[in-house]
Amino acid sequence: MLAVRLEKGRVQLRNVARPRRPDGFAVIRLLYGGICNTDLELQRGYYGFSGIPGHEFVGEVVEAESREWIGQRVVGEINLACGKCEWCGRGLGRHCPNRTVLGIVKHPGAFREFLTLPQRNLRRVPGQISTEQAVFVEPLAAACEILEQVRIPANAAIAVLGDGKLGLLISQVLKAHEHEVHLYGHHKEKLAIADAAGIETRSRQKPPRSEYDFVVDATGSSAGLRQAVEMTRPRGTVIMKSTVHGLLRIDTAPLIVNEISLIGSRCGCFEPAIDLLRKGKVRVDNLISEIVLLSQAPLGFKLAKASRTLKVLLRNQ
Repeated sequence: MLAVRLEKGRVQLRNVARPRRPDGFAVIRLLYGGICNTDLELQRGYYGFSGIPGHEFVGEVVEAESREWIGQRVVGEINLACGKCEWCGRGLGRHCPNRTVLGIVKHPGAFREFLTLPQRNLRRVPGQISTEQAVFVEPLAAACEILEQVRIPANAAIAVLGDGKLGLLISQVLKAHEHEVHLYGHHKEKLAIADAAGIETRSRQKPPRSEYDFVVDATGSSAGLRQAVEMTRPRGTVIMKSTVHGLLRIDTAPLIVNEISLIGSRCGCFEPAIDLLRKGKVRVDNLISEIVLLSQAPLGFKLAKASRTLKVLLRNQ
């Protein structure tokens, strides 16, 4: 079968054996996969990665432990937890010290014709959600995780830095929960998508100082994180959503003097994201910039790096 492999910064196509189904797992035929910023960082050397990437996907179950899963459209939680440790016992398997992570840590990713995941990781895609829309469940769940981690007062003003895919999703999630969202970005065509969703947009060229109690950094850059800190009031909170390869340089003095909290935020549970898509409270169709075949993955990665590009999907034949 065809698979995409990252090796020393190169995007390669390989013919590999179709995976066997371990006990408790399902085999899933890829329908669509989404190239995200983490995949691009893996290509640049994040985690010292080499292997098959891809963790945003929707597929069809072809083999499973339980027959009722066969033929179902599914998305999948990306953390493969041990199910036995303290963290798993607390329902936080995504922090399991023994976990592997689909397409990121020691588990081949979704950018192949067939992939495997534990059956317990699968979530059915409701009929109201199109196959293309379902690709966004994983990043949308990451956006929803902010509200699980941080207690934000009703109608609070929140700044979101970064008008890329994640910033646009975060802005919509926060607005869907009736917060006042100000999205800061550089790209007129991307900010226009937020405007159409009723989100107030502002230029990052002249950001305010000490304006917000809550600031979300989704810029993917160390400069963005520094800007987020500058925009935060004393005793405010910065939520860090960016995955960046390499060390970040930041002056810690403002953090300490102003007693600002930094909160790292990563994966989230899929159910809230699926519910938002099912109810039409978040729009994702206009975030799709390109759809290319899985066999055109090198082109897909090239397109995904362009500054004006949002989501590039890889479609299995």
